[in-house]
Amino acid sequence: MNPLLAMLGIEYPILQGGMAQVATPVLASAVSNAGGLGILAAGGDDAETLRAKIRQCRTMTDKPFGVNIMLMSPHAPAIATMVAQERVPVVTTGAGNPGVYIPMWKEAGIKVIPVVPSVGLAVRMERAGADAVVAEGTESGGHIGELTTMAMIPQIVDAVNIPVIAAGGIADHRQVLAAFALGAKAVQCGTVFLASEEAPIHDVYKQKILAAKDIDTMVTGRRTGAPVRVLKNAMAREYNRLSDEGVSLEQLETMTIGSLRRAVKDGDWESGSFMAGQVAGMIHEIRSVSRIIRDLFDPIQDAIDRLEIV
Repeated sequence: MNPLLAMLGIEYPILQGGMAQVATPVLASAVSNAGGLGILAAGGDDAETLRAKIRQCRTMTDKPFGVNIMLMSPHAPAIATMVAQERVPVVTTGAGNPGVYIPMWKEAGIKVIPVVPSVGLAVRMERAGADAVVAEGTESGGHIGELTTMAMIPQIVDAVNIPVIAAGGIADHRQVLAAFALGAKAVQCGTVFLASEEAPIHDVYKQKILAAKDIDTMVTGRRTGAPVRVLKNAMAREYNRLSDEGVSLEQLETMTIGSLRRAVKDGDWESGSFMAGQVAGMIHEIRSVSRIIRDLFDPIQDAIDRLEIV
């Protein structure tokens, strides 16, 4: 039996990505109720705001769910303590090393699953006591590393003894099958859930996902050391143009303040930051979360039967 199913108490080996301003109690509870592991995004929340979301989520599902903590946030230390107090079942982390918090979380019975972009960090997380790692390839939307999912997953699987969860470029049952063939024990998906009925984002955002082609994402922020994959729009192109011209990092940062909110809440196509992965080009309809999960897993056996390897 897949070890992650028992460890996390879920039916399907899938985690929903901790997308800032998107991974709300509504989305997280829908994923958990459908048999996956829903994740609440801490984003820029302070501890008490996030505590209220955790308690709201508990009124919407009796299934396990997790919280994603961005460790670069100034609220991260307080949030780390709060999730231990709330005994959240699972914590995933990004943008930093959670090693200092892991003993406290483990004492509270929390399963710790850092998001990693490389073999080296995966090995360090295992040594620090992580229960599993999410290995996220550069195909992902939002903040990304440099390694592709196809290249990274088997290298991390070979380097650690804890379960590896594949993320980046997964929106179809064939990609789920490929992730397991590479040695992953589960997948984490984000972009495909943007096009769900339950996703709390502006309809313009959803329609831009549906309209996207394979080449319609780009990466901004490489010069700042914080690359982000987004849908191509005027804001993203202007950001990269100014970056190439060498404007100050302060000017670039000012340009992006509030841009994610403008995409998620306002549907502002001109100046919003529409984070999305390369698989946006594969998504063509709005579905319920439960149907998305079934579509990711139910056809896998048929796909295996159709394989012609030799």
